[in-house]
Amino acid sequence: MGQFRFILWLAYWYLQSEEFEFEWDDGNSSKSLRKHGVPDVDVESLFDLKQGVPLGRQISPKVSEERLCIVGPTSSGALISVVFTLRSGRVRPISSRPASKKERRVYDEIR
Repeated sequence: MGQFRFILWLAYWYLQSEEFEFEWDDGNSSKSLRKHGVPDVDVESLFDLKQGVPLGRQISPKVSEERLCIVGPTSSGALISVVFTLRSGRVRPISSRPASKKERRVYDEIR
């Protein structure tokens, strides 16, 4: 699991965006469902519900493209973690999975 550092602009962006556009690629879309049981509709609902907690920017392991993370509930009631990047203003999910114990604790403390 990666390590993330909170960045304030991510919280503002998430809370103030009226709607989100998504850019799915075939590999990432099917990978999260296959490996972790998280369908695309759950990922999109995490953003649309605006009840998530932005964890921040990935600092470890190092990656060439900025990766961001948000944890929160979906419309189906699951608490998930989504790592994504922003490309041309669109959310491009990289991975999504059920939130870990640590992520659940952080979510509960902040919410």
